[in-house]
Amino acid sequence: MGTTQVEAVPEPKYWHLRTVLSEALDSEFAVGQILPNERELAARYGVARATLRQALEQLELEGRLQRRRGVGTTVAPPRMGVDVAPGADAWAGRSGDAWRTEGCTLTAPPAAVAALLGEHGSGPCHTVRRVRTEHGQPVATEILYVTPALTGELPEEGAERGAAVLAALHGRQVERSERSVELGSARADDARRLDRLPGAPVLVVTTRYLVRGATVAVTVATYRADTCRLVFGDLPGGELLAG
Repeated sequence: MGTTQVEAVPEPKYWHLRTVLSEALDSEFAVGQILPNERELAARYGVARATLRQALEQLELEGRLQRRRGVGTTVAPPRMGVDVAPGADAWAGRSGDAWRTEGCTLTAPPAAVAALLGEHGSGPCHTVRRVRTEHGQPVATEILYVTPALTGELPEEGAERGAAVLAALHGRQVERSERSVELGSARADDARRLDRLPGAPVLVVTTRYLVRGATVAVTVATYRADTCRLVFGDLPGGELLAG
């Protein structure tokens, strides 16, 4: 990188630095290349390390950089488009999707999910944990909450129970589904499963599945914000596409 100093500008200093760094990423660095450490970058651009961190965090949020444990800050590849709207009448876990079931327990849903489930959220739910991996890299985690009213007798806890829950869902007709998206921060468990640092930016997609006007299942999917861009449309097979 060059030695251009950040001049006094009307916009926040960290934002101006973010623009300078973004241009440097385009012209001087390759995907996967490790950036110099914070001390060196702050000295080159004549800014405080706090200002530099703000700029780096913004670029990570935009998907330009990735921070990896034991490696440092690297230039990120283009975001991958991931289809999050396979159809209003499609249950989670449909045949051929890119998710792998890790396990299933019968537990009480968190308060926010219980509120979405309404009358069905007062008791324990089948809680299915799944993970999505592309090119050997985990890109998303998901927790699916299903009311026992939709399932019959199931196997013991674990992946086998999770498969049985999904099979029970697909044996019924979903009326419609509703999705919402918000920016969030990775919790410790999600960060570990996604190979991210706790607090890293993530995109949270919450889906409600309705039958006869009542919500009977909810999914909360957490996507790496540095890796994924969400696509609301039909993609062949629901696969990730190059950004």
